[in-house]
Amino acid sequence: MVSSNGLKSKTLQARISPLAALLMMALAVAACGEMEVQSPEKVTAASGHPKPELSQTLIPQLTDANASPKVNATPALAVDSSPTATPTPFRPGPTPTPDALTQLKLSVTWEDAEMELRYVGWKTDITRYAVPYSEIKRGGPPRDGIPPIDEPVFESVSEASSYINDHEPVLSVELGGETRAYPLAVLIWHEIVNDELGGAPITVTYCPLCNSAIVFDRRVGDDKRVLDFGTTGYLRHSDMVMWDRQTESWWQQITGEGIVGEYTGTRLDFLPAALISWRDFRDSFPNGSVLSRDTGYPRDYNRPPYAGYDSKEGRPFMFRGKLDDRLPPVERVVGLNIGDTAVAYPFTLFESMPAVNDSVADTDIVIFYAPDTLSAFLGEFASDSPAVGSTGVYNPNLDGRRLTFEAKGGSIVDEQTGSEWNIFGKATSGPLEGSVLSPFIHANHFWFAWRVFYPDTAVKRLGEFVN
Repeated sequence: MVSSNGLKSKTLQARISPLAALLMMALAVAACGEMEVQSPEKVTAASGHPKPELSQTLIPQLTDANASPKVNATPALAVDSSPTATPTPFRPGPTPTPDALTQLKLSVTWEDAEMELRYVGWKTDITRYAVPYSEIKRGGPPRDGIPPIDEPVFESVSEASSYINDHEPVLSVELGGETRAYPLAVLIWHEIVNDELGGAPITVTYCPLCNSAIVFDRRVGDDKRVLDFGTTGYLRHSDMVMWDRQTESWWQQITGEGIVGEYTGTRLDFLPAALISWRDFRDSFPNGSVLSRDTGYPRDYNRPPYAGYDSKEGRPFMFRGKLDDRLPPVERVVGLNIGDTAVAYPFTLFESMPAVNDSVADTDIVIFYAPDTLSAFLGEFASDSPAVGSTGVYNPNLDGRRLTFEAKGGSIVDEQTGSEWNIFGKATSGPLEGSVLSPFIHANHFWFAWRVFYPDTAVKRLGEFVN
């Protein structure tokens, strides 16, 4: 694990930029009554961007570099108790002029000052960025305060079955002939697992605020450089912003794109992964492996830190964008982005139609739905808790023939041969037994999260697809 330690005030002063130094001086003079420094409510951003809603003020950070930021009350977060992140250089500021102090309140916006301090502790090349800095907000915990798992421990399916509920959600990944389950009861506390599967380095990620469970190949560039990821402690549109330890670039979890630093504009490769029930994984992959609760951290993995967040009345945490009222904000959707076409299928659609045959951007797809997977936000995974279900998305073309599917007698069957298929896209009985459909990368995000990153997305309703 990467540990973080506080930086001595002497080092902090040595690394401070001219702009931040001016701000400190201005605040010190203002404290003596010799000049006025505008409050954040009075400052207008020189860039034309509206003043951000701050969850903490700068003054405590200026007067005490080691003090924890003051934040508004939030839901219980999976915060590590380790010290705060180690500060490193500020963003370079402008060269001071003789009348800089008198012009301070005109030339320094509250947003700019916040940005000066935000990057204390980071070696990130912040001159390279792909998104407005004003969209990046502190989530509460410091860097790796939600600790990623760097040395994962695994156990057998039979061992894990002694404590995992049949309907508990797990993220299933199959790669290079190996299959592994990552229980959301563990991921919800750690959000990132740096792992290797089937000989490939992968990063398994989960942002609870967006319900976005995504797996990446963590090799980038022509030289296939392997990156290790952690949590920055920042959010953008409520989605986790990750960082790599090799260059300290910042990455958007939902899109897999580098948004600040050396790897700005670089995209990680997505790998197929399915959020399904433990029973479906156990029955399909009895020889698979499972991420253990032996993580080295004292966590109660039976009690999620965001209990009830996905209720129908739930509101996205720290989301300041406009909500799209086509669906409730935290309704789960199957999100697909094929070519330049983004489509969302609400989970409520599948309650009456567990097999959806459709076409997106002239590409045939089929969506399978299993109704018994529980929410990761309930805790204890009680058998009487409401299920949210799970999905798989596949190419229905097999050996030159397009198959169409329907639900029959509690199973999903193809209409051409009557073979039965499971949530993993595998025929379990009938003439096509053993055949496997090719999976599509898809999301099971909350609606608000899918919509903000894919703003032109269509929403499919009953009667709007091939079925």
